Amino acid sequence: MSTEQPADDRKSSGHEPELNKFFRAAINNRASDLHLKVGQPLKLRLFGKLKNTTGEIMTAERMEQLAFEILTPAQKESFLEHGTVDFAHEIDGEHRFRMNLFRQRGMVSLAARCVNTVIPPFEDLHLPKVLESICQSRQGLVLVVGPTGCGKTTTIASMIDYINRTESCHIVTVEDPIEYLFKDRKAIVSQREIGIDTKDFDEALTFLMRQDPDVVFVGEMRDARTVAAGMRATETGHLVFGTMHSANASQAVHRLLDLFPHDERDLIRQALALAVRAIVSQVLLPCLKEGVDRVPAVEILIANASTRKLIAEDREVDLPSVIRSSQGEGMQDLTYNLCELIKDGMVDPKDAYKYAPNKEELRMALKGIKSTVSGIL
Repeated sequence: MSTEQPADDRKSSGHEPELNKFFRAAINNRASDLHLKVGQPLKLRLFGKLKNTTGEIMTAERMEQLAFEILTPAQKESFLEHGTVDFAHEIDGEHRFRMNLFRQRGMVSLAARCVNTVIPPFEDLHLPKVLESICQSRQGLVLVVGPTGCGKTTTIASMIDYINRTESCHIVTVEDPIEYLFKDRKAIVSQREIGIDTKDFDEALTFLMRQDPDVVFVGEMRDARTVAAGMRATETGHLVFGTMHSANASQAVHRLLDLFPHDERDLIRQALALAVRAIVSQVLLPCLKEGVDRVPAVEILIANASTRKLIAEDREVDLPSVIRSSQGEGMQDLTYNLCELIKDGMVDPKDAYKYAPNKEELRMALKGIKSTVSGIL
């Protein structure tokens, strides 16, 4: 007979998982991520780079002991069946981690992202003020895109909490897992977690309209059905937020369309052109300012007649030119933002050049030479 004690019972009995000491090491060192792998000591991601620690070397038995102790029976069953499981873990009532347990070469490995339980406002995240006007939209699709670890989830959380603080509305989130916990303020926020509150994204979105939402966050746009449901929600007057792994706005459009069968893309393209409200792409750079670890460099595409026309006509490759020529409308070019961060003493030019889409253009911008943008419409 199994002697495993369910995670919830352990918590109520006061027993603390041994794995928490590794999480506290991450917290104390202000690490963004931690990794545990057989044959290696604890590794922490500090300022974007993985660093070794002097802790114990993990064995296969030790990894299973540590990892399985924090899993519920349902999570353990899912892991043993699928070889991976996502979940959230909280310690001390104030520190929260987004967890992924997975098998590699037959052995258990763990990756965890530290999530700040306090949702910071735009100014604390050094995000542009135009995000406020995007959040004040009545309907449309808002995508926040970027590579893994670029702060997409935090930016989305800040945008949703801005609405929570300023609008009397109903916000529904569908997440896998829930990361930031929202407190009802002016709005009410209903957070649904995959595997606990609903079976999957498809089921959650099928019944979404019965919950009378005004604003919807559907997590990562990872498949065609999720994207289609999100766009349908915009057609019925809802503001929909989602994330994608993408380098910029034009690539986000490509990746979103690639989720659909080839014979459906023309129709989806027209629907997307009407649905899109804004695409925010960002990267995180080490910050020179004391007390700030990293700062985002942000590109912002806002839907106007030009952007909708380019998307509808399969010309999203020209979207960067529209962004550069429309900065007076709230749009923001990544190169321009990198230049501003350098001039403000926030980032080292060497770091900025690593993320610049066009290094020569950044070099010219820093010299005060603005590239001329020719009309494309």
